[in-house]
Amino acid sequence: MVSPIRIGNLRNPNETMRLVVTIFVGVVIGFFVGVSFPTLSLTKMNLPSTLFPSIDLSYIEEKYSGFSTQALLNSWSSLKGNEVRTEKYVSQETKIWVPTNPRGAESLPPGIIASESDFYLRRLWGLPSEDLLVKPKYLVTFTVGYAQKKNVDAAVKKFSENFTILLFHYDGLTSEWDEFEWSKRAIHVSIQKQTKWWYAKRFLHPDIVAPYEYIFIWDEDLGLEHFNAEKYIKLVKKHGLEISQPGLEPNRGLTWQMTKRRGDSEVHMQTEEKPGWCNDPHLPPCAAFVEIMAPVFSRDAWRCVWHMIQNDLVHGWGLDFALRRCVAPAHKKIGVVDAQWIVHQGVPSLGNQGKAEGGRAPWEGVRERCRREWTMFQARMASAEKAYFEEMGIDPPSSTAH
Repeated sequence: MVSPIRIGNLRNPNETMRLVVTIFVGVVIGFFVGVSFPTLSLTKMNLPSTLFPSIDLSYIEEKYSGFSTQALLNSWSSLKGNEVRTEKYVSQETKIWVPTNPRGAESLPPGIIASESDFYLRRLWGLPSEDLLVKPKYLVTFTVGYAQKKNVDAAVKKFSENFTILLFHYDGLTSEWDEFEWSKRAIHVSIQKQTKWWYAKRFLHPDIVAPYEYIFIWDEDLGLEHFNAEKYIKLVKKHGLEISQPGLEPNRGLTWQMTKRRGDSEVHMQTEEKPGWCNDPHLPPCAAFVEIMAPVFSRDAWRCVWHMIQNDLVHGWGLDFALRRCVAPAHKKIGVVDAQWIVHQGVPSLGNQGKAEGGRAPWEGVRERCRREWTMFQARMASAEKAYFEEMGIDPPSSTAH
């Protein structure tokens, strides 16, 4: 038989009930007084040890660490109907947002941003800082088909280890080039039936080629017997050329007088053309002009030119007349290097990648599109320029000399 519980020497049940209510109210008040001090740590209270002779305060905090003061505070706030989300304010204060970061990377700390890249080959082992024995300072690209392998092999050998070699393969053949020792160190990109300007727009973004002082974007049908890349770079630097090309052998068919090699100079930047071709001696094709078969760009000039290349116009016709917009004064910073010259062999290999239709040969459709793109590019440039000057309320300049 269980004995009844005796609470002191209470005289009647009313006193018993009053005591129980008092104890309950005291517990409730003590709870809410406790949560009103969320930062109070028992282990840091400087209380006389005689007050709690048998309680390990550190043990209590560790034992009930799962019941955080923050959780209790949130519970108390919700009971009041005015929930306080302290975590939100903390996250707002510590959130990273840097408007000067590259677009899309504003939430990153600036110190972690790697906004530029390169074509340097890396190992799968060892320390990254020890990967590169040599860092090439220049980049040369050739858009190639395997049928021109002998000519490309001879051309590539004209470039020293200071150059990264990048081949764009329009015929889909890449591993076949491994017969050449240099090919194993080159970068190979293969998409069939595409032009070099299609490749350039997609794989030569200025932030990718930023480590290179000069970028060569060349065709595959160039004879480089009389060309030395290192000497060419020296002449470009000497004469302050931002956009250039080697002189072309004058005994072969030429379209423009400007790109014809001169035997009595290192570099030339102006020429005379057929009557009526040059309304301004400082404008193309009499100045500020190189062709698109073998252009060489400084790092800064290429950053501008890349943005001017249209995404859907792949042959580059008309681009040579617009290059002047990327340097100033253009008639002094665009030129032809006569002392290092090349031969344009005129092999229509890419033209044969076209499609025969309507009774026409593949190259005919390719050539027709080239001409159409030239007209389209000129129209786009004229329209964009007109819109800009109209918005600014000023008259367009008439010459690069101004």
